[in-house]
Amino acid sequence: MNRKLWIALGVIALVIFWGVGVRNGLATSDQEVKGSWANVQSAYQRRADLIPNLVKTVQGVANFEKSTLTDVIQARASATQMKLDAKDLSPENMQKYQAAQSSLGGALSRLMVVAENYPQLKATENFSELQAQLEGTENRIKEERDRFNESVKSYNSKVVTFPNNLIASFSGFTEKGFFQAEAGAEKAPEVNFDEKK
Repeated sequence: MNRKLWIALGVIALVIFWGVGVRNGLATSDQEVKGSWANVQSAYQRRADLIPNLVKTVQGVANFEKSTLTDVIQARASATQMKLDAKDLSPENMQKYQAAQSSLGGALSRLMVVAENYPQLKATENFSELQAQLEGTENRIKEERDRFNESVKSYNSKVVTFPNNLIASFSGFTEKGFFQAEAGAEKAPEVNFDEKK
């Protein structure tokens, strides 16, 4: 009888140690996702920090379209007000956050296109430097979003696979949302070099 009791206790101990190991693995992956998310937010913050300098530089050019600057300022305000905690990275919240950041990215793109019509602005060293910094920042944002998606993929795989999903659901670990391509991004932009006469 003692032997059966020891075997049962041994099996129970193994299951407990396995469960603790799975839970610790999930917690480690969760922390990796949170760290990746912090890097994404840092990259977006860098972009938001560059915008006031860009706006001041552009405002110095006479007759610049005020509506374009207003759109950039409003989009920046909206994007910086949208806060998303690493604990709330549900797919729905990720879409809302991404929409706010996409709006700012679109406003910045329009600003750069309009700036092409102002040779005196393009010739300004400060504007050229800010434009280069924004371009570099956009590249960093893309890299950090890719890293974030990789960490979410790893985490979500652990959360949904059997038998880890049993421990995950018991411990409150749920799937996290990915950054996704913007609607219409699958269509290539049309390029037309024909000049209007």
